[in-house]
Amino acid sequence: MSDKKALIVIDMQNDYLWEKRKPTFSYDTKRLTADVNALIHKYDSEGADVIYIRHLIQNLPTNRLLFGYSIAGTEGAELYGGVDIVSDHCFDKLFGDAFTNKDLLQLVREKAYDEVHLCGLDECGCVTSTALGAAKRGITAKIVRSGTATVFPEKKVSAAHKKLNEAKIEFI
Repeated sequence: MSDKKALIVIDMQNDYLWEKRKPTFSYDTKRLTADVNALIHKYDSEGADVIYIRHLIQNLPTNRLLFGYSIAGTEGAELYGGVDIVSDHCFDKLFGDAFTNKDLLQLVREKAYDEVHLCGLDECGCVTSTALGAAKRGITAKIVRSGTATVFPEKKVSAAHKKLNEAKIEFI
């Protein structure tokens, strides 16, 4: 029997990928979306679950001013229209680590995946936080290099990779 896996697609939301995004989010939307969609279809066709994560920031006046992205209840916080949806598994998170969502954690434990594979945004932000959160909870997580991107400088990338390495989290 083959390993039981899930693909967790992190923060592929309008505010990070659409044309109206802030200049900070300088991802190559076309390439990243194509890579993530290819992964979604590959995992789905292999019988793996595909799980979507949205990062939400409380819709408060201060947060709208400070952040101005991923604000709960706004169009920008919705999953990016270019991302293919193949399942009803969609969870919201308020923190970088998606496993802080108890419903996601419960699903992963109930399904008893041998490992979860992570892709999406940002490699040095929520993808790393979720991978480390998985490791802390005894869940084997791997990051799919072809489906992640970062806007952070090399120094931050190196620091994130060091933490991932220390936690024995692999890139595949």
